[in-house]
Amino acid sequence: KPFMPPIPGKDLTGVIGYRDIKDTNEMIEAAKVHKHAVVIGGGLLGLEAANGLRIQGMDVTVVHKNEWLLDKQLDKTAGRMLQKSLEAKDLKFLLQKKTEQLHGDDSGRVQAVRFSDGLEIPADLVVMAVGIRPNFALAESAGIYCNRGIVVNDTMQTYDPRIYAVGECVAHRGISYGLVAPLFEMAKVCATHLGNFGIGLYKGSVTSTKLKVTGIDLFSAGDFSGGDDTEEIVLHDAVGGVYKKLVIKNDKIIGSVLYGDTTDGSWYFQMLRDGKPIHEIRDHLMFGQDSLGNTGHQGQDKAAVMTNEMEVCGCNGVCKGTIVKAIQDQGLFTIDDVKKQTKAGSSCGSCVGLVEQILASTLGGGYAPPSTSKAICGCSDKNHEEVRAEIRINKYLNIPDAMKGMVWRTPNGCASCRPALNYYLLSTWPHEAVDDPQSRFINERVHANIQKDGTYSVIPRMYGGVTTPSQLRKIADVADKYAVPMVKVTGGQRIDLLGVKKEDLVGMWKDLDMPSGYAYAKGIRTVKTCVGSEFCRFGTQNSTQMGIDIEKAFDHMWAPHKVKFAVSGCPRNCAESGVKDVGIIGVDSGWEIYVGGNGGIKTEAAQFLCKVKGHDDVLEYSGAFIQIYREEARYLDRTVHWIERVGLEYVKQRVIEDTEGRKAAYERLLFALQGAVDPWAERVQKHELQKEFEVISI
Repeated sequence: KPFMPPIPGKDLTGVIGYRDIKDTNEMIEAAKVHKHAVVIGGGLLGLEAANGLRIQGMDVTVVHKNEWLLDKQLDKTAGRMLQKSLEAKDLKFLLQKKTEQLHGDDSGRVQAVRFSDGLEIPADLVVMAVGIRPNFALAESAGIYCNRGIVVNDTMQTYDPRIYAVGECVAHRGISYGLVAPLFEMAKVCATHLGNFGIGLYKGSVTSTKLKVTGIDLFSAGDFSGGDDTEEIVLHDAVGGVYKKLVIKNDKIIGSVLYGDTTDGSWYFQMLRDGKPIHEIRDHLMFGQDSLGNTGHQGQDKAAVMTNEMEVCGCNGVCKGTIVKAIQDQGLFTIDDVKKQTKAGSSCGSCVGLVEQILASTLGGGYAPPSTSKAICGCSDKNHEEVRAEIRINKYLNIPDAMKGMVWRTPNGCASCRPALNYYLLSTWPHEAVDDPQSRFINERVHANIQKDGTYSVIPRMYGGVTTPSQLRKIADVADKYAVPMVKVTGGQRIDLLGVKKEDLVGMWKDLDMPSGYAYAKGIRTVKTCVGSEFCRFGTQNSTQMGIDIEKAFDHMWAPHKVKFAVSGCPRNCAESGVKDVGIIGVDSGWEIYVGGNGGIKTEAAQFLCKVKGHDDVLEYSGAFIQIYREEARYLDRTVHWIERVGLEYVKQRVIEDTEGRKAAYERLLFALQGAVDPWAERVQKHELQKEFEVISI
């Protein structure tokens, strides 16, 4: 549990610890309505919390009582370099400050932080990130001896010989480890005793540190403070932002600090853990494993020369041997396979490159690296995924800022990148990003489909393909009034008015008084339904109502490309659910959900995703699928193309296996759609938006 220092005002609203998902959610909600955040603590947790709040748009100040950041993991030089890098990301720092009091407003919410030197700064949110304490209340209440944790011996046995303990809750030789890797080491020892082998002894862990802030390469391990009986080897390139320090004692590495270039962190760490003498390679040591030549690896890549005991993933304590064994024994061929089976690379992601090297080294000619995505267009070298990431990390909210921040080659972009950028901005930062109508295709600018003769088609929304006599009369009257050349029933169970002049669009929308059908949009088009159990003698579920509810829930949704739903009331599939982006089929015991279908140029059958029981489940599962597609697909990718690239198993993992992730994705979709207005009604009501449709006489 988080340690909350006894500062007056710590019980005010808006003062929180930083330990679990509840704290994280509270920070995200606060960022939506408040501006100033203060993070107390310049350690790992504090800096990661501060960076997250910065990404959410808050003005963040980090307060630290000591002389430099991460003073337990870095020396002064590396700490100063880290501070400079984080200040470039718009984080602010107050060092050597003692917090004296938190002041609140009349409502009881924190509004300022006061320090012992009299300085006071505004704060709508205060995050205490000054450390954690083992939660041993249950053990203590059971009479087990505790002292800053559940006290255990080298076999992980507590003072009660019948009870063992591992992980963050224990104190071993006076030390509590708040990391995953030591937990695994403890568990292995404990298992030998629980299995009656009785051979394991845990003598403590040597730990390493990596900072999980995008763009910051940092690694430290062991005792880097030095002393009279130690010597230091240091490389410092201030201009290039690289700092390396190795602390040597008795011909062995006892500590290391790497900043800016952490490539050899695992190599140094393994030598530190093994206590390996370094006199034979001392002259090459600072320049890394790749410099050893014939002294070391004879030109092999880093993965090939690593021993099986060397750690690859510090977050989860995974060594090379574990990865190699999983690849060989389980027939793994992809990074995602390795992540799933070993957890290597599944946390902060900094070791993914090394994991890929191990894959290539182990499989040899059987390894095919993932294809590199091509650039978004000629205006930039960045691919779609990199552009999305930059928008998210730097919180770009408009196209000019995004182009400037990503160093676009052309000042105004082109017809390929501008629509993509506009979509990525809107889908990443809903309600905040600025929609640029001129970066949309003509159909989306005028909210109607342009035809080959320059006229337009108008298709009003008919939820689930259901209409009323009143709506039909309106459509007939409008068709007569504006002399519509053709009135046609569409394949999506709607009515299309074709051949409409641009200057007549606003008047037609006003007379129809019906919502836009988005038939022109890269977004949700139709939800096709059959009559289902309400009328059909074969129907097993009420497909009509389900379709109406889906279409209303996801109305106004933009996407990388057009999205079509269908809901069939029984396996006879009269609504053609098998060739839709999301197809839903009613069966006796619930609903089957299919995804990735396409009835276009190349017909693709939808693939089975899952089976659910109720109405709300259909909305949640299908909504989560669509939201993940919205967030991860490349602009102009249909769902079938996205699934072909990432694989159906990946989709199932995100939508089915990851329950919390699914619910969060669905909530993000609902949030994005909150307050959406009908574009036709908006243009009818706002005169300034009607200029687009006026005829200019020349």
